[in-house]
Amino acid sequence: MTMSALGEPCVLLKLGEIVLKGKNRDLFERRLISNIRDALQTLDLKVDVRRRHGVIAIFLPQGATTEQAEAVAQRVADVPGLVWIHRAWRVAKDPDTVLKAGLELVGESEEAKRGARFAVRSRRRDKRFPLRSNELDRFVGGAINDEYGLPVDLKNPELTVFIEVDRDEVFVFTGGIPGQGGLPVGSSGRALALMSGGIDSPVAAYRMMKRGLHVDFLHFSGIPFTTSESIYKAYALVRKLDRFQGRSRLWVVPFGKAQQSIRTSGQDRLAVIAQRRLMLKTAEEVAHRIRAAALVTGDALGQVSSQTLTNIAAQDNAVDLPILRPLVGWDKTEIMAEARRIGTLEISELPDEDCCTLLAPKRAETRAKIEDLKQIEKRLDAEELCVQLADSIQEYTL
Repeated sequence: MTMSALGEPCVLLKLGEIVLKGKNRDLFERRLISNIRDALQTLDLKVDVRRRHGVIAIFLPQGATTEQAEAVAQRVADVPGLVWIHRAWRVAKDPDTVLKAGLELVGESEEAKRGARFAVRSRRRDKRFPLRSNELDRFVGGAINDEYGLPVDLKNPELTVFIEVDRDEVFVFTGGIPGQGGLPVGSSGRALALMSGGIDSPVAAYRMMKRGLHVDFLHFSGIPFTTSESIYKAYALVRKLDRFQGRSRLWVVPFGKAQQSIRTSGQDRLAVIAQRRLMLKTAEEVAHRIRAAALVTGDALGQVSSQTLTNIAAQDNAVDLPILRPLVGWDKTEIMAEARRIGTLEISELPDEDCCTLLAPKRAETRAKIEDLKQIEKRLDAEELCVQLADSIQEYTL
């Protein structure tokens, strides 16, 4: 069957919570379209992205193949702000043409070959179309039943034919790819994520991308007391996450000597929290320089002994910028499942020499007192030290 005789392959995108934004919806949609166009630049395919009422349509160049349409659909499935991506056929606004497209789509489907239960769902955005939605359902559905003998099941169909009548054309499709949901990256501002080589921080960064933040990344390396392995790992994680937002930046701080100073401060049980506060202070300094309005961490309450409510409060006290912790209520199983879904788990599980291993007391403090931590920072001259650390950062471009 040659579908091009009936229509052209295209991709139809369904929006999520953006449609609830009222008077601000236009700003979110324009940001989303800009992100879609940026994402599709990697395919080297000239497309036409058009905004419609409640949907976005991507029209491919004349002569485009179904494989190219599938590549477009798979690429935009990584763009936050979309809930469904449908590889559709664009056909003329004529009931008989729509009928032929529906019949051929069903005839090509694997579900039809095994006698699946089916339904037709029509939506008429252009009320000038001669058939109402329920009339179009019966018109196409009856023909499918006559042609293939498939049973109709309106409640739990195994195969659904979708027909959407738009302003200039009709879209016909079956199935779709789930999108990322959330808000378009960049619609909520910019943040700086503290990126370790572990499982949690990449997931935390991804969750904030879904809430519309464009995220830059800051990695603390144990250099000169560790190798560059953790940097390579952080770089690989950022590359994996970059497909959700584009233009990601990784900053690396050589943190080993600062850690050595904390170790020699004589406060063994407070070392982990003192280190964490210094990291946050340094991150805040970097955030000011790159105009990020918040910090992002992968903290989860109670996941490790140092992540108690008291210690989290002690960390918040170190900086003025808000610290976003999207995983604070997640357990490890949930975090690992999300890491597996977004493709970062395999990288995070690779061995590396993390800077945190340099400060590993036998017993960490679970109820750190802020005044004790400030005394350590006074001895270290932490305010000056974090500026020096920020001055020493290196940018790794993707």
